[in-house]
Amino acid sequence: MRLRTALCSAVSTLSALALLTACGSGSTSSSSSDKPLVGVDYPRSDTDFWNSYIKYTPQYGKELGLDLKTTNSQNDVAKLTANAQTFISQGVKGLAMAPQDTAAIAPTLAQLEAKKIPVVTVDTRPDTGKVFMVVRADNRAYGEKACQYLGTKLGGKGKVVMLQGGLDSINGRDRTEAFNDCMKKSYPGIKVFGEATNWDGAVAAQKLQTDLTAHPDIKGVYMQSSFALSGTLQVLKQKGLLVDPKDKKHVFVVSNDGIPEELKDIAAGKIDATVSQPADLYAKYALYYLKAAIDGKSFKPGKTDHDSTIIQVREGVLEDQLSAPLVTADGGTYGGVSSVKSDDKSLWGNNLG
Repeated sequence: MRLRTALCSAVSTLSALALLTACGSGSTSSSSSDKPLVGVDYPRSDTDFWNSYIKYTPQYGKELGLDLKTTNSQNDVAKLTANAQTFISQGVKGLAMAPQDTAAIAPTLAQLEAKKIPVVTVDTRPDTGKVFMVVRADNRAYGEKACQYLGTKLGGKGKVVMLQGGLDSINGRDRTEAFNDCMKKSYPGIKVFGEATNWDGAVAAQKLQTDLTAHPDIKGVYMQSSFALSGTLQVLKQKGLLVDPKDKKHVFVVSNDGIPEELKDIAAGKIDATVSQPADLYAKYALYYLKAAIDGKSFKPGKTDHDSTIIQVREGVLEDQLSAPLVTADGGTYGGVSSVKSDDKSLWGNNLG
């Protein structure tokens, strides 16, 4: 994968794959005082995935020649709104955020638009309002890949539990709807118990335990994020179900994130698959597009030069859908979905120092 870290300049234009329609002429001085000041709000720091994103952000900010101001909204849209006010008062030229409540952020986006402060949202897409770019993987594909893996492993029959994220988030809705749609279409013999958890690991563990008590023949679990990883493994262990994948008592578990612990658990046979969300590329391209916005550039739908596709989700909103592969122990194909092995060095979860 060729990753572009330099933005448009007077001496070159980007390739057609970058789909750039305008090129700015901002200063490229290396002086710290001349670096554009941008704000980055971290949505939370209580998961390995977001802690990885937090680790990558300053690295890419330095590579792109940006000065960063950062805050943490701790999964609270009121705090995110307050943090945005702080960034405005600090004079930021752009703002990256990952609103967990994708409906309630609209008034803040409107205020930032009025002040001509471009916004890039990471991992989530606002339900309404304009942003310069959404940096996100195809979350419907997450649910579909999990469905195809579990459907194949269960032979199209049995019971599975889906530990949903927050349905106030476009991610939770996308993953839930896609998983359910895929199961109904491709594996109608599988019964799905959908459990709302609001991305809370303790709630997920409690509901999984209740489901396994009522339905001891459950053979699959789909966790919409690694937030539920520890609790799920603990419940399965308590029930005597945390056994080798070849054991008939094994419960097949699919997660979403691709954190190092998931990759280790796949190799150890504790869980079976995950979808690797690119925490590194979320950080890289959030800042890449902020720098592009500050430099006066624009983009249009189509293929990029970094193995992704820009789509228009509605008027005024483009989304760069980054690659997020299915990860398994054997790198096999399941229901037509190819996967990569858990020890593959291309996975960001295998490259954290």
